[in-house]
Amino acid sequence: MPLVILFLTPALFFSSSPTRLLFHLLRCSIFSSATCNLRWENYVNYVEVCFKKFGDKVKHWITFNEPVIFCSMGYASGTTAPGRCSPWEVGKCNVGNSATEPYICGHNLLLAHSAAVKLYKEKYQGVQKGIIGITHATHWFLSHSSSKADAAAAKRSLEFMYGWFMNPLTYGDYPKIMRNWLGNRLPKFTKEQSKLLIGSYDFIGLNYYAGYYAINAPVSNSLQQSYNTDSRANITGERNGIALPKPFNTSFINIYPPGIRDLTLYTKSAYKNPVMYITENGVNQLSSISLREALNDEIRISYHRNHLIQLSRAIRSNFL
Repeated sequence: MPLVILFLTPALFFSSSPTRLLFHLLRCSIFSSATCNLRWENYVNYVEVCFKKFGDKVKHWITFNEPVIFCSMGYASGTTAPGRCSPWEVGKCNVGNSATEPYICGHNLLLAHSAAVKLYKEKYQGVQKGIIGITHATHWFLSHSSSKADAAAAKRSLEFMYGWFMNPLTYGDYPKIMRNWLGNRLPKFTKEQSKLLIGSYDFIGLNYYAGYYAINAPVSNSLQQSYNTDSRANITGERNGIALPKPFNTSFINIYPPGIRDLTLYTKSAYKNPVMYITENGVNQLSSISLREALNDEIRISYHRNHLIQLSRAIRSNFL
C-alpha cells in the first residue's frame, strides 16, 4: 500500500471542512490530581459537547497535540504547566517526581485519547462522516558516530520520544526497551485498555522540525532518575565539529530536511502504514529583528522547499 502523507496547510483550518484540536498544552483542568489522573466522565463529557456542537462542520478531529511535550516539559523538566518536577531538574520545582509522573501523564493521556475515539466512532462518525486522530511531535535522531553504541542511542531516543505513544496505539503496549529499563515506573495497561488503544485513530499527525545526533550515555550510579535521562543518550546538533544549520544561534531547530523523509518512512514500516498528516513544520525567528529583516525570509523559504522535496522523495520511494 502506498505511503499516504497530507500536508496540513492553514487553508484546511479555515475551509468548509476544518480541523479542530481538542487539547493543547493546557493545565489539567479536565483531569484530577497533580499527575493528570483522568476523571473519565469530565473528558468524555467535554469531547462529546464538541462533537455535538461542531461535528456538522468539523470533519477532522485531533484529540491531543504533542503529548510528549506536555508530559515531559510539564512533569519532567517542570518548565511548562503544571510545573511539576524533581527539585534538581531544570524547573527546580517544589513538588513532583520526574522519574514517574511523566509516564503517569502519558499513560492517562493515551487512555483519554482511546476513550474519545471510541465515543466518536460509536456515536458520531457514522452520521457526521468525520475522522479522528492524534498528533505527535518528534525529532529525527542520527548516530553521532559509526559506533554501535551511538546507533543504539539514536534508536532509543526515537523510542522514548515517539515510540512512547505510537507503540501503544499500534501494538497495545510501550516499546520493549522502555518496559525493560523502567520497570515499575512505567504503568501497565489492562487487556481491555490495550485492545481499545490498538488502531484508535484514522490518521496520525506529525510535528517535525529538527534533527539531532545521539551519543550513548553510559550508565552511572550517580545519575538521577528522570524521563530526561532515561533514554541514556545525549543529543547534540554537532558532529565532527560541523553543526546542523539553525535559523538563529539559540533556536532549538537543527535544520535537517531528510529527517522528515526518514520519519515518515519509519512510521510506515514500524507502525503499519497509518495515514499521516504533517500538522506542524517550520522555523522560528527572533522577535527582535526589524520588519525589513523579517521579510527577507530566505531561510524559511529554503526550509519549506527542502522539506517538501524530501516528502516527495518519501512518497515516490514507495513506487520504485
